[in-house]
Amino acid sequence: MIHSTLATRGIAVAPHALAAQSALAVLREGGNALEAMIAAAATIAVVYPHMNGIGGDSFWVFYAPDKGVSSIDACGAAGRRVTREFYRQQGLTQIPVRGPLAANTVAGTLSGWDLAFRISRDDWGGRLPFGRLLEDAIYYARHGVPVTASQHASTAAKLAELKGQPGFAERFLVAGTPPTVGSRYVQPALAATLERIATAGPRDFYEGDLARVVAADLEAVGSPLTFDDLARHRAVTKPALALKHSLGSLYNMAPPTQGVISLILLGILDRLQIAGLDPLSVDYVHRAVEATKLAFRIRDRYVTDPAYMDVDAQALLDPGALDALAAEVDDQRAAPWGQRTTPGDTVWMGVIDGAGRAVSFIQSIYHEFGSGVVLPGTGIHWQNRGCSFSLDPAALNTLEPGRKPFHTLNPALALLNDGRVMVYGTMGGDGQPQTQAAVFTRYAVMGCELQQAVSMPRWLLGRTWGSHSDTLKLEDRFPARVFDELQRRGHAVERLHSFDEAVGHAGALVRHANGMMEGAFDPRSNGGVAGF
Repeated sequence: MIHSTLATRGIAVAPHALAAQSALAVLREGGNALEAMIAAAATIAVVYPHMNGIGGDSFWVFYAPDKGVSSIDACGAAGRRVTREFYRQQGLTQIPVRGPLAANTVAGTLSGWDLAFRISRDDWGGRLPFGRLLEDAIYYARHGVPVTASQHASTAAKLAELKGQPGFAERFLVAGTPPTVGSRYVQPALAATLERIATAGPRDFYEGDLARVVAADLEAVGSPLTFDDLARHRAVTKPALALKHSLGSLYNMAPPTQGVISLILLGILDRLQIAGLDPLSVDYVHRAVEATKLAFRIRDRYVTDPAYMDVDAQALLDPGALDALAAEVDDQRAAPWGQRTTPGDTVWMGVIDGAGRAVSFIQSIYHEFGSGVVLPGTGIHWQNRGCSFSLDPAALNTLEPGRKPFHTLNPALALLNDGRVMVYGTMGGDGQPQTQAAVFTRYAVMGCELQQAVSMPRWLLGRTWGSHSDTLKLEDRFPARVFDELQRRGHAVERLHSFDEAVGHAGALVRHANGMMEGAFDPRSNGGVAGF
């Protein structure tokens, strides 16, 4: 039996155990869930650098019993000089995936830390100084952490396309090769940057002396971003999207993320009577995959920067609209598929404190190592989220200066009718809605233990982190008959390894009505649950 981790006073989960421990240390000192998450976010940026960093974006969904659910959008927009004409002048018909021209959106994640800290202080009674929350991250950057197998494998796999990018070799290689598993990995330039942020505050990254260093380095390497782009950026709070589910209220991020798609997928499954199905059965996987295709159809038609959307995202969750989508599912035949979907990597983390306040959080640089560009004065590697913009003026996600890119990121939170509070999520591009659906339905709908719901074999339709095919992928722990029957129903099936990173690094936390807590981490990651 695979058991969940249990706690009574506070609990955290992360895809690297040291990040969960950083959150726990803050909780033990009397910090709240937002403060603990800032500490975890800083640590994960250091110990899992191939997956995320302070040169990326972040999104938060959080809950307090006396204040309800809200969210933070810490997504950076395209710079003011980042235009379709700019790329045409470079002789390009699409935005490069790597390099300085892919580093074209502001890194918003530190603004999210800043706003979360102010909400913690002003609304949640937070009392820990900001600098305290970065102590572990600074130590690990200065003195080193063991290299994970995930970091080594990712560095080796992407070495050919990244080794020539500005600053990449100095930051991520040792004598020109990927650092070996278990070796000590130090990041002195990043340590100094984090020390500066701990002292001067996160806004220094956007409008202070640190911002001037960052802007000068961006210009030097050939990025079109400027100091004014950094200074203009602010994280914002916004209402979370809400789905009325038969088991309670489910919440996720509003656009420009695909949070509405995760909710649509769960809304469809709520109508397909999956409660009595075996969580490893072909009927369950088939219905989930068919619901995914319908949800992605909505996403690809509507979801982008909300300033450019012609429909209210909350309206897409109308019960009648979900009824109509569910009616399209054919239980015996797969709908056509083969479109290009979105890869990506990130980290999801969760924290619940003793007062029942909960945070679901995602931090990302998009592809592994982002743009591959590392700024020499700060050690920051910059995201490539803006490579998802299209240079076609008729495209849904067409590039405009000051526009936010479409994001696969979407942290999830649920308030169940029986009093349970659940936070859950995963990394993995298009896999995020699917894995969220697997974890939530297996736990809340089918009654699996939480750790079992996260550890069980998973499926994934389309592309994700480290994978570029559009097949239906299943881990090989599914029964052989599931592969055979899915193929008979018309799915193009691909077999993955038993605990394959391609299906994401998931996690989940639950606080029960009696105050008891449980947590689950993904054995596919270097993660852990820390509670007390």
